[in-house]
Amino acid sequence: MPRAVYVLALGIFAMVTSEFVVAGLMPQMADGLDATIPEIGYLITAFAVAMAFGGPFLTVALLKLPQKRALMVLFAIFLGGNVLAALAPDYWTMLVARVVTGVASQAFFGVGISLASRLTRPEIRGRAVAVALNGLMLGTLLGLPLATVVGEHLGWRAAFWAITVLTALAAVATFVGVPRIERADDAGSVREELGAFRSPRLWLTLTTSTFVIGATFSAFSYLNPILTEITGFATGTVPLLLVAYGAATLIGNTVVGRLADRHALPVLVTGLLLNLGFLVGFALLADLPVGAVAMMLGIGLVGVTMNPAMVTRVQRVGNTRPLVNSVHSSFITGGIIIATSVGGPAIDAYGLRAPLWIGAGLAVLGLVTLVPEWRRRAAPSASTPAGTSAAPDAPDAHSPVRDAVEVG
Repeated sequence: MPRAVYVLALGIFAMVTSEFVVAGLMPQMADGLDATIPEIGYLITAFAVAMAFGGPFLTVALLKLPQKRALMVLFAIFLGGNVLAALAPDYWTMLVARVVTGVASQAFFGVGISLASRLTRPEIRGRAVAVALNGLMLGTLLGLPLATVVGEHLGWRAAFWAITVLTALAAVATFVGVPRIERADDAGSVREELGAFRSPRLWLTLTTSTFVIGATFSAFSYLNPILTEITGFATGTVPLLLVAYGAATLIGNTVVGRLADRHALPVLVTGLLLNLGFLVGFALLADLPVGAVAMMLGIGLVGVTMNPAMVTRVQRVGNTRPLVNSVHSSFITGGIIIATSVGGPAIDAYGLRAPLWIGAGLAVLGLVTLVPEWRRRAAPSASTPAGTSAAPDAPDAHSPVRDAVEVG
């Protein structure tokens, strides 16, 4: 695995830590910015909406640049947003800072995942994506708790300064450790980049990712109140349980990364079926500590960890270019927005178990979106010569790794 892929994981780790930090510092930020807790919650929503809708436009604006240079531009924008957040004198300045960092973060995911794919051979791209996305898993496992600890002891501004330093270190590591790759031979104009989206199959594939992540975040977004108010765990125990959840995501991400290259579709079907079972089990067993923890860890193993398989599938249906990857990230973020926007009102109406049932419903919808491809896979292909079989999960032979790499 190229060293540069691990460097990209560091950049993703910085982005994810910044994304999650507000959730761990709500009371302190509310006091410091003279705002209410719900208003601080809107900062999380603003970040997610900026990612979903702003990231692809910034990606388009950077398409003409070599990908390494685009990453450095995104680091600069993200760094500026975090400095603005650390210095924010009022709520509205903080809101602008979160929008800026959200847009840059989404574009970074798109360009970074594209670059990770181009740096590796087609047959191990799923594994490379999994390594890069370990930054996402580590952000859940370590980034949020560490930022919260810094904020609690040194103030919430110190947490944003710490993320700023982390971002600067990731930028330096990227500048030194990521090779400079010129634009791919198949990179074309914006119109050509947009051409991939004429495929209905691509839109259906993107929609699958929305439901996969929506199902997972329907549970993850409300783990704290469910574990304390229904299961009965002490508040101080929940961070340890969340660390265990993060460890489960690391394990699942590694396993899925190794299977995604040749078995992306079966992995997604299996993952959604298991997640459906864990979500239903969690809803039924939430008042039993052992059962609740077992179901929570199961969701960690087969939820967000489907990312390598989702990315591999999207790249094969579309392409490995930054715009497709950035739009895919927007669809993933859309799943988070659906989970959090529907979950809150459902809790008010039906109680804390409601988001788990919503997650189960989203998992079912995800399975439904996979039916056409599963039927296509099972049926003999009219275009496949007699005596051979179609292999939709085989590595994409039409997106070769470019040999013209200049270290710089």
